[in-house]
Amino acid sequence: MRRFGWLLLLLVAAVPAPALSQNTAQELQESRRRLEEIRLERERLARQQQRLQGQAHDVADELDNLERQRQSTSRIVDEIERQITGLVSQVDRSTTELVLAQDNLAERRAVLERRLVDIYKRGPLYTFQVLLAAESFGDLLSRYKYLYLTSRQDRALVTDVERLTTRVGQQRQEIVRVKEQLDHTRTEREEELDRFGQLAQQRSRRLATLQRSARETERRLAQLERDAERLTNVLASLERARVEEAARARRAAAGAGAAAVPERGTITTASLGRLDWPVDGRIVFPFGRQTLPSGGVVRNNGIGIAAAAGTPVRAVEAGTVALVERLSTYGLSVIVAHGDGYYSLYMQLRSAAVGRGDAITRGQVIGAVGGENSDFGPHLQFQIRGDNEVALDPTEWLRRR
Repeated sequence: MRRFGWLLLLLVAAVPAPALSQNTAQELQESRRRLEEIRLERERLARQQQRLQGQAHDVADELDNLERQRQSTSRIVDEIERQITGLVSQVDRSTTELVLAQDNLAERRAVLERRLVDIYKRGPLYTFQVLLAAESFGDLLSRYKYLYLTSRQDRALVTDVERLTTRVGQQRQEIVRVKEQLDHTRTEREEELDRFGQLAQQRSRRLATLQRSARETERRLAQLERDAERLTNVLASLERARVEEAARARRAAAGAGAAAVPERGTITTASLGRLDWPVDGRIVFPFGRQTLPSGGVVRNNGIGIAAAAGTPVRAVEAGTVALVERLSTYGLSVIVAHGDGYYSLYMQLRSAAVGRGDAITRGQVIGAVGGENSDFGPHLQFQIRGDNEVALDPTEWLRRR
């Protein structure tokens, strides 16, 4: 009887299955934190890409953005792989612990069953029989202590079986939860791999588009350079004609014995910031260097002012119409001479309301806005040229808005 009690005590005192590894849980939590940071960075890059697509920019910036998005996606995939590895390890460990818990539960149930059979066989009066059969007071105390320890071991055995049953159920639920999380994480990995492939294809398509449009961009830039040079030559020719006309006028006046009247220009440095705008509208391209959407770089000798097609275009200052002509990529153009080598140029017109040689006043309508088929839509291209046909920034001459 005593040996049976000690054996029961040893079974109850068996070591329980180990808890889940805290290191793995911390590593998974840290990986999820890094994953969230990388995703936020990629979202920022995606927003930046949308802004780049909606404005003129250096193509290298867009390609760099796509490459950085691709690198971020690769880092996300790496983090997900780490999580999958950790989850697989957690499933394996939980499965092992479940098996151990089930084995312990089976052993304790077997012991409990044998104990219940033994109690049933002895009957409900067994306790009294043991106590009444004592031969002395000391023997009675020993028998009572034995019965007390046996009952306490029985209660502990029942509690241990209940605890192990609960533990097995929780362990099974944990395995199901981790496997669901593992499946979700694998789905995330597949989605990120698809995104990685899409970004790679997008970058490849962008490069292919750039390669196809490279020759077209070069051709357009060359055409713009030729047209700008041709326009400069036209202005130079007009200026030579003006100077020669003024010289002839002075000689004629000298031959007649009259004093030559000096030419007075209507635009001078005093006009800086005082000229009226030829049309009201936003500036669609600035004066100076500009990067085209195709990646080419062009220098604008004027500004583009957006306005509805057909909007009246007015002279910024009084002068004489020096030229009304279509000038290749500049479209229909009106050039007004203001004296002293200053010219104002109105380009991309739908129509002209003046003719060569006409004297015009400040604010007079000289044409209508066109440019519907240009890259910028309906707009007026406006330039101001000074001495030696040098292009001046019109925004420094027009009134501040």
